[in-house]
Amino acid sequence: MRAIVYHGKGDLRLEEAPTPVPGQGELLLEVHAVGVCGTDAAEWQHGPSIYAVPGPHPVTGHAGPMIPGHELSGRVVGIGDGVDGFELGMVVACGAGYVSESGEHTTSGRPNLAAAYATVGLQRHGGLAQYVSVPADSCLDVGPYGLGDDAAALAQPMAIAVHSFHRGRPQPGDAALIIGAGGIGAFLTYAACQFGLRVAVADLSPERLEIASALGADVLLGPDEIADLRQALLAHRLDVTLIYEVTGTEAGLRSALGVGEGLGARIVLVGLHHTPREIDLRRITLREIELIGTNAHVCAVDLPEAARLIAQRAEGWGDIAPQAFPLEAVVEEGIIPIVESRSTRVKTLIDPWTSDPRPTVTTR
Repeated sequence: MRAIVYHGKGDLRLEEAPTPVPGQGELLLEVHAVGVCGTDAAEWQHGPSIYAVPGPHPVTGHAGPMIPGHELSGRVVGIGDGVDGFELGMVVACGAGYVSESGEHTTSGRPNLAAAYATVGLQRHGGLAQYVSVPADSCLDVGPYGLGDDAAALAQPMAIAVHSFHRGRPQPGDAALIIGAGGIGAFLTYAACQFGLRVAVADLSPERLEIASALGADVLLGPDEIADLRQALLAHRLDVTLIYEVTGTEAGLRSALGVGEGLGARIVLVGLHHTPREIDLRRITLREIELIGTNAHVCAVDLPEAARLIAQRAEGWGDIAPQAFPLEAVVEEGIIPIVESRSTRVKTLIDPWTSDPRPTVTTR
């Protein structure tokens, strides 16, 4: 089979790889769409950090070069022993995260925090290939939701957004500020709006703000307002009690803290910060600001809600993911535009079976 293989920093190669065989509790998927994530771009630019390269990884045991791709959908073409509830030909969304069967299981309802938690495409071979073997527990039959291959590949990042959203303990009547309208920020915008919150979105890109508006955002804050988000929100008469910082940048964090200081807000840190940040904890205490971390998602809970949200947007997601590209284009079309902050697409999809770019189909 054809696959994209990560060998190290700046080294992604299109190679022939053995077609995997599903093991105990696994499904073999024929991959039809896989999203390129900011994590993939960061690993290409600076890694390996999260990827299990060179390994061996303590949970998965993976060692050596690795096939990335953790936002994927596919059709079931093989079923391992001990798997129930799936049939050949079924279209599934893969949530990617799972707890090793032989490892620690949590009873708190938060398996994403287990020591034995791992992710397909990060700590074992993933979906940037024509076939991938994945734990059945990480998969969801999307047939009942009416989703096709392209739309199903958006369920995993939407699940991350859903999990992040609920970590903020939203209440009806809350107003939320989302800082950063990229991939997860866009899905988070939609989730918050569908929950019934009043939502403000801040981003430097007019194009992404336009998409945020189409996703339901009430207030759009561009480059002129970002310098003083607190004042901009006051001008819009929006008392924000819930802030999602999605950029993972120092500027985004400072903006979130600046807004939260005046309101005693809950700040959910969604974006990954790659260096330590200096925070005035005395101000956090005096202004009763809550800092809330979020990590991955809980597949059994968040993935079904994500599929429901993806399915209910009647116009589909062509504005988020307009095209799917062949494997050969993953660096040029997927990775480098993210690294250089010039991507014209919120989400880039890869189709391992196409030889030319094609329009996506994301309506039911």
